Amino acid sequence: MIAGSCHAGPTDLTAPRIAIAHDYLTQRGGAERVVLSLVRAFPNATLHTTIYNPDTTYPEFRDVRIITSPLNRVAAFRADPRLALPLLPFASNGMHIDADVVIASSSGWAHGFPTTGRKLVYCHNPARWLYQPEDYHGDSGRFSPKRLAMRALGDPLRRWDLRAALRADKYLGNSRVVVERITRTYGIRADLVPPPHSIDATGDQEPVPGLADWQDRYHLVVSRLMPYKNVDRALEAFADLPDERLVVVGAGPLADQLRAAAPPNVRMVSGLTDAQLRWTYAHATALVAPSHEDFGLTPLEAASFGKPTLALHAGGYLDTINPAVNGVFFEAPAAGAIRKAVVRAGLHTWDPAAIRAHADLFSEQRFIARLQREVDAVLAGPHRPIPLAPSSTEIPAEPLEWSTTGN
Repeated sequence: MIAGSCHAGPTDLTAPRIAIAHDYLTQRGGAERVVLSLVRAFPNATLHTTIYNPDTTYPEFRDVRIITSPLNRVAAFRADPRLALPLLPFASNGMHIDADVVIASSSGWAHGFPTTGRKLVYCHNPARWLYQPEDYHGDSGRFSPKRLAMRALGDPLRRWDLRAALRADKYLGNSRVVVERITRTYGIRADLVPPPHSIDATGDQEPVPGLADWQDRYHLVVSRLMPYKNVDRALEAFADLPDERLVVVGAGPLADQLRAAAPPNVRMVSGLTDAQLRWTYAHATALVAPSHEDFGLTPLEAASFGKPTLALHAGGYLDTINPAVNGVFFEAPAAGAIRKAVVRAGLHTWDPAAIRAHADLFSEQRFIARLQREVDAVLAGPHRPIPLAPSSTEIPAEPLEWSTTGN
């Protein structure tokens, strides 16, 4: 199935044929924003994905030539791709891509799409449901359908996943913690390439209905409403901060539960346009980021508006937050720790210009230039990655350099 239309523009018949792959396009999240950046980096590339729902992901994908699997014909899968879990390995095996290089944006499936050419994997995280099941399942019961399905499918899916990973030519990880997981999971040494923040802080803004009376005086959470995102902890924290306000932007399976638990000083919104999201960031006091993220994109989005972030001291936030410039850390995803961080950040004088300059280190232009170089290197280099020896599991742990020079 093909959705959308090709990008206009001249075709260089001597140029390598580039394709982009992504697990499924049914959400508005950081990984999907990375795919939009890849599309802008390689505007003549075709995008391959198992399932595509134009109504629930970014509207810009409507202008891209998208090829989907037969699973896309099932409306229930377009509404919730997790329902297709037992079928996704077979659908992925059937996504044959004829290209010189496939750039696979993957957190579970796209790295397994077969190709006639080389494969460069941009890994957001090895499959969470296989290797971090407690984060994925959250508080679901011991005999929940998700847990029972993973008990039955876990071993064959891990075998499929490892074979798929070892067929790639090169792996890139989006954060230091993900680079470490790639080595631990697959025995592959990956290079660190942080994703860009692609929200345009200079674009149009549109007020969000129901928030106008809170303008310029609220904290903000931007998150999928999943168990491991710890949004419930943020709600608990603000229940004990009656003089503060919290806006939660996001959708997900916990939406109804969180709305029912939200105290009077918390408002929840979803389905925002980019213009409305820009307005929400622009009028916030600070972002609250309580989840253990693989990268940590939202602090960069907030920073592009000159806003600081209060974040869990873990995961990808270690790469995107500089405590001297754009945020404060708290040590545990607990209401008390979040509450103390809100109070502490409120006593700090922030420099919006310095925060914006920090966000510029993760610009889309820098990301695009790096990915174009990586594609050139994959085309010129040897075929297939060289896995690390089984006993070699250490990854260099140098921190990111907070520098404004270089790419």
